[in-house]
Amino acid sequence: MAASPNFMTGVPELLVLRLLQDREMYGYEIVAAVAEATGQVVAPKEGVIYPLLHALEQEGLLRAQRRPVGGRIRVYYGLTSKGVRRLFDLSDDWSRMARAIQHVLKGPTHAI
Repeated sequence: MAASPNFMTGVPELLVLRLLQDREMYGYEIVAAVAEATGQVVAPKEGVIYPLLHALEQEGLLRAQRRPVGGRIRVYYGLTSKGVRRLFDLSDDWSRMARAIQHVLKGPTHAI
């Protein structure tokens, strides 16, 4: 079952930044890495990832580098220091939200 689109706001950005923290990747590689890393629960289409990559680059969170690969040019993306800071901020926000949701899912605790 795929995650609700409303619940997914900001998730692709968080996942892309996190994956790029490990290594530089090109667009389609990022699409596949997100799907693989999340067990296909989050499987964004290229139409989501490419505009996100361009926006993050414009914001100075990513740097893009064109490289020839097998007679083609691929654009590889990597984090800037500003991107690393954004990743840490998003990670903190997500962790806080996940803890709050988990607290609600556990239900009330009653003294006996």
